Amino acid sequence: MLETGHARDSAKTLQNILEVASQEFESKGFNGARIDAIAEATRTSKRMIYYHFDGKEGLYIAVLEAAYRRIREIELSMHLEDLDPVDALRELTGFTHDYHLQNPGFVRLVMVENIHNGAYLARSKVIQSVNNSAIETLSAIYERGVESGVFHPGIRPIDLHFLISAQSFYNVSNRKTFALIFKQDVESPAAIAARRAGIIESVVRMVLK
Repeated sequence: MLETGHARDSAKTLQNILEVASQEFESKGFNGARIDAIAEATRTSKRMIYYHFDGKEGLYIAVLEAAYRRIREIELSMHLEDLDPVDALRELTGFTHDYHLQNPGFVRLVMVENIHNGAYLARSKVIQSVNNSAIETLSAIYERGVESGVFHPGIRPIDLHFLISAQSFYNVSNRKTFALIFKQDVESPAAIAARRAGIIESVVRMVLK
C-alpha cells in the first residue's frame, strides 16, 4: 500500500519534533527543556506533541530511543562480516570514536540521562531491543576471531563494548576539563588522530593473542 500524502506529512512532522526536541534536551537537560519552545520551533501545537508522545517524559524517552537507534542502524549497515575479525574490530572501534566525536549532542543526551540515574530510559519498552545489535555485532566479530585463532577465548563481548564506548564517550564528555587541567591541545587534528589510533589499539590488544 502506497503511503498517503497525509501520512508522509505526519511522519515528517513527528521526525521534525524529535529533532528539535533532541536539541532542546541536549542543551537544557530534561528539567530545563520546554514543550512550548519545541512546539514553537516546529510550528506545531503543544496539544499535538502531548497527543503523539504522551507528554514531556514520553517525548524525552522517544528522543533517547531515536538517538540510540541511529547509531545502531549505522553499525548494522557497515557490513563488518565482510572483513577479517581484526579489521572488523578496528573498523567498528574507529567508527564509534568518530560517531561520538561528530555527534556531541548524543553524548550530552546520555550524560543528561545519567544525571537522572537512567530513570527515564528504564521506562522505555524498546531500549534493550534497540541496543541488542551492538552486542550481537561484537559477538560475531569476536567469535570469528576466536575460531580463526587470532583472539583470546574467554572475553565477554559486553566488556569489549564497554571499553570501546567508555573511551569514545570520555573523549568527548571530558575533553574540555582534561584540556584545561593538563594544558593540552586535545582538539587539533593531530591530537584527535593520535587518540583515535590509541583507542583502536587498546581494544585490539585486549583480544589479540
